[in-house]
Amino acid sequence: MPDRNPPRRRVPGPARPPRPPRPRNGARPVRRPGGGRPPGPRSLRLGSPRPRLRMVGLGLTLVLLVFFVRLLQVQAVDASAYAAKAEQNRYVVHTITAERGGITDRSGVALAISEDANDITADPTMFNRRQLGIDDGPERAAALLAPILGQEQADLVHKLRPSNKNARYVKLAARQTPQVWKQIKDLKNALAQKAQHDKSAANVLAGVFCDPSSQRVYPNGDLAAGTLGWVNAEGKGGGGIEQQLDKQLSGKDGKVRYAQSGGRQVPTVGSTETPAVSGADVELTLDRDIQWAAQNAISEQVRKSKADRGYVIVQDTRTGEILAMADSPGFDPNDLSKANPLAMGNAALQDAFEPGSTAKVMSMAAVLEENAATPFTHVVVPNRLHRGDRLFQDDVDHPTWHLTLNGVLAKSSNIGTILATGQLGKSQPEANKVLSSYLRKFGIGAYTGLGFPGETRGILAPANTWSTSQQYTIPFGQGFSINAMQAASVYSTIANGGVRIAPTLVRGTRGADGRFAPAPQPERTRVVSEKTAKTLAQMLESVVDDEQGTGIKARIPGYRVAGKTGTANRVDPATGKYRGYTSSFAGFAPADKPRVTVYCAIQNATKGSYFGGQICGPIYKQVMEFALKTLQVPPTGAKAANLPVAYKP
Repeated sequence: MPDRNPPRRRVPGPARPPRPPRPRNGARPVRRPGGGRPPGPRSLRLGSPRPRLRMVGLGLTLVLLVFFVRLLQVQAVDASAYAAKAEQNRYVVHTITAERGGITDRSGVALAISEDANDITADPTMFNRRQLGIDDGPERAAALLAPILGQEQADLVHKLRPSNKNARYVKLAARQTPQVWKQIKDLKNALAQKAQHDKSAANVLAGVFCDPSSQRVYPNGDLAAGTLGWVNAEGKGGGGIEQQLDKQLSGKDGKVRYAQSGGRQVPTVGSTETPAVSGADVELTLDRDIQWAAQNAISEQVRKSKADRGYVIVQDTRTGEILAMADSPGFDPNDLSKANPLAMGNAALQDAFEPGSTAKVMSMAAVLEENAATPFTHVVVPNRLHRGDRLFQDDVDHPTWHLTLNGVLAKSSNIGTILATGQLGKSQPEANKVLSSYLRKFGIGAYTGLGFPGETRGILAPANTWSTSQQYTIPFGQGFSINAMQAASVYSTIANGGVRIAPTLVRGTRGADGRFAPAPQPERTRVVSEKTAKTLAQMLESVVDDEQGTGIKARIPGYRVAGKTGTANRVDPATGKYRGYTSSFAGFAPADKPRVTVYCAIQNATKGSYFGGQICGPIYKQVMEFALKTLQVPPTGAKAANLPVAYKP
């Protein structure tokens, strides 16, 4: 079988030139003719690549080593820190505002409620050049938002370009109406559509969002505004009950945490939420209808008299509950921009003034309780009385009056009151001490117990520091100061048989679980005996019923009415000097079975009469009539005591 791979035959090539002989030791090589190099182009001789490869390898090794060290740092050494930063940038935490509790009157009628609103927020990182491609994103956004939110453009720019460059959340405006957010959303959508068609256009509102919130609404406008107060821009109570019970009303805010990208929530990544706890509802002792009647009456009289201000308090004599607390001028808490700052309080509790003759009832209570006199005791009242360094007189010039102690109160004689209280001790200092003790028992010089923001306790100096003048002016209501609630409480104490019940304004609260928690029972203090209180009630009837009394304009047909007028020199808060008068009227009805106390005061009436019986008596009548009908209190039908006012010498 023939061989399949026969041996290849060599083909002879061109003959190689003979090599030159090797030089001997020490001899130079013999050069070839023609320069030793064959003719033709010269060839480049390349160096060895190994050194370069070693350098490149070393460089790559160093780079990889750097990457490895950095990777080790990120993945192992500082892994938790970098993970936390990533979480911070990826996740957003928003506060869920708790719904504020409502405020109602004693019958459940809404006085303050919360309605749906929106907090306008923004992500400042979405307004920079990296996101929008422009440098003035905050300025452009602020120019669009300022007129809608009613804010200064510069303030919005400051919020959209905060000092903290990593800030992801800022609140531009709180508690805006749904209409405001709709305006912003429509503008935002329009800019987004424009950006889709025109790549050079930027949606400068892409980083503006809204969080559900609520806004405070007062359905009755200015009704009881001084008592209710208001809620400020931060959502906190700014005055009144809103401030006093802010913690209970506010509830507890919640939080929601979610992942976001480009300012939008990532739905595929879970979120965590701590739900908000709604605030408690507060039920007041006020009666909306009686409050309306009191506020309407005092507002009208303040306007007619061109007075600085006035207040009316209506109190349940049996429980101490305040049925109405009205002052004028007032304000509408729904629109604080139009409110007079001087009227944004509760003047009935925050004004301190000298009460005048309505305080004489406390002097008479001391005289009766100490058995220094009776309603029938004869009192000779001259036209002038010299005491200390002063000459005292009554509000009118008169011949010498021959009055009973009852007549001294009915005719509101300053001189007669000085003479009567002088019998409280063997000396004037001793009488001062006794009178002072009764004033303090009635609550003068102390807080009422309401705990109301800004309440004044008035001023009553210790008896041993009374000046020569004060020794004789304090018995008829000058030389010390009170607030309107203290004055009303004095008459409620007499009406309640001599027992003082601390006034109350809150009936209770209803929590998120729906359970009603009644307010603590008010403190009760015996001030005078039931006998003394009954006698005083009969004496106060003479002020209204007797033709010589100063309170005849407070008469209510069919009812027995007990009351007292007051006209005091007024200290001007601005100057600290006496200017004008404090006109007042206080009383209760029915006189023989009391149910309601009404106190009215008007400060610095400048038109018409300034006497308390003339301008406050009619208000007392109007408000008392309305309250008695509202509470369905019938007349007792009993005849009045008709105590004597004067005697024949």
